[in-house]
Amino acid sequence: MLSQLPWLTTCCLLLLSTPISGALIRRDNLNTTRAAVDAMMTLYDPTTGLWDPSSNGSSWWQSGVALWILADYMVRTGSRAYLVQAENTVAIQRAPLSWWPEGGGDFRADSTDDTGWWALAMTSMYQLTGDDMYLAIAREDEAYMYAYWNTTTCGGGLIWNIPAGTYHNAISNELYLQLTARLHNLIPGDTLYLNRSLQEWSWFNRSGMVNAQGLVNDGLTDNAACVNNGMPTWTYNQGVVLGGLVELHAATGDGTYLSAARRIADAVLASASLVQGGVLTEPCASEEECEPNGTAFKGIFAKELGRLDAALADRPYAAFLEGNARAAHANARNASAGNYYGFRWQGPFDRVTVGSQEAAVGLLMAAYLE
Repeated sequence: MLSQLPWLTTCCLLLLSTPISGALIRRDNLNTTRAAVDAMMTLYDPTTGLWDPSSNGSSWWQSGVALWILADYMVRTGSRAYLVQAENTVAIQRAPLSWWPEGGGDFRADSTDDTGWWALAMTSMYQLTGDDMYLAIAREDEAYMYAYWNTTTCGGGLIWNIPAGTYHNAISNELYLQLTARLHNLIPGDTLYLNRSLQEWSWFNRSGMVNAQGLVNDGLTDNAACVNNGMPTWTYNQGVVLGGLVELHAATGDGTYLSAARRIADAVLASASLVQGGVLTEPCASEEECEPNGTAFKGIFAKELGRLDAALADRPYAAFLEGNARAAHANARNASAGNYYGFRWQGPFDRVTVGSQEAAVGLLMAAYLE
């Protein structure tokens, strides 16, 4: 992805001393991404360790995503500009949760997906720092999530709502797929996490959550039928599974995992409800309709699509990702105030939230740093 952005001046190529296998990245593309990261960090509250904590009820899980993205950005670029803030977030937020009566600590929340975001962030923090503490927390979170593997209904799978003990949803199981495969790839000689990742994919692949169009719906019905519930095909449900399958391919060398990921990615690009005019679109028209949660979804998909693209020799999604980055920069960015991005990448800019800003960072990383 070395093509020049039309709104930036020509500059030299920069060879980054990072684990990017010697890839060359244009300095202007790196600067565009860094500017979006810097803007995201203006939303950071050092007292709570959260991003935009007063904005909405989604701040906690979205801050887990922000930490995951931030740590991956620093891994990719070799930067340590925000390591102090990342470490501060972990130190504060791993404490028992005041809003959950059962406490927990170490990011063990009352829904398995919220724990999963933070657990993935811990694996990235481990990659960034080499500190075994982060790996230990990720392993603790994996064990916590696996305790809610269902052995009584739907033939397996994680449940989402821990207090109620209900709902087999896509995102919890996709996060668990990726987490276990990542743990295997980080721990020499592991078999436990690989076996659990394979167990998860075997269940997910036959669960019916992938519909006839090749897209992942939100979950399964809460009855004995355990069939696809037909709920929206949110973009992040199409994305996290891609990252899990990329990790499984790295773990096993089995190309069928990349083929499965590619089928889902191709279904997204072919979907009139998820891609409009070549730009990724959530199946809701505005931030208000998406509620605060959905503002982050597209960036999670883009980030994981970038990982799939980098794993494929023909780089089939590079043009799509760069086109979306161009569109977001030209249309969704608040040019008068700097580098804040709104919800719709087609524009116009509406307002910035932690979700919309971390989504833009995820997109720019996928387009320019993979």
